Amino acid sequence: MKKTLTAVALVALATASSSALAHPGAGAHTHGFLQGFAHPFTGLDHLLAMLAVGAWSVRQPNAKWLPATFVGMLLIGMASGALGLSIPGLETGIGLTVALLGVLLVAAVRLPAAAGAVMVGVFAVLHGNAHGHELPQAISAAGLLAASLLLVYGGSLLGRVSPALAVKASGAAIAATGVMLAATA
Repeated sequence: MKKTLTAVALVALATASSSALAHPGAGAHTHGFLQGFAHPFTGLDHLLAMLAVGAWSVRQPNAKWLPATFVGMLLIGMASGALGLSIPGLETGIGLTVALLGVLLVAAVRLPAAAGAVMVGVFAVLHGNAHGHELPQAISAAGLLAASLLLVYGGSLLGRVSPALAVKASGAAIAATGVMLAATA
C-alpha cells in the first residue's frame, strides 16, 4: 500500500507541474507569500530537483544536512538573481542538474560528504538564481523557501520509506525529464 501511495503522490506532483515557469525569461512579477510558496510546485524542473535532493541525501553517509545545505544555497542563489546576476546557460544548467540528480538516484551513487555538499550547493545556486529573477521580493522569497523546505524534506521522507527499486525507478524518470529539459532549454 505504501508503494502505491508513494507512486501516486509522485505522479500527482509531476502532472500538476509545468516546466520552466520559474525562469528568468518570464520577467519579474510582484507576488506575495502564497505565490512564492506555490512557485516550486509549478515548475517541473524545480519540483523534481528538490524531491531528488531529499531522496538522494538520505542515502548518503554522514550527510543528513544536505537538504539544509540545498535550501541555504538556494537562498544565496535567489539573492543573486534578485540582484540581477545572470548566469549564462542557466536553463540548460538547471535541466542538467535534474538529469544528474536522477542519475545519482538510479546508480545509488555515494559521495564523500564535502563533495555532495558542494555539488548540491552549486545546483541550488542555479535553481535559486532562476527563482530570484522571477520572485525578487522578500515576501515571495520567504514563501518559496518555505515550500522548498517542504519539498526537500518531503523528498527525504520518500527516500526513507520507498524501496530502493522505487527510488531507482523515480531516478530514471527524473533523469529522463532532466535530459528533456536541458535539450529544450
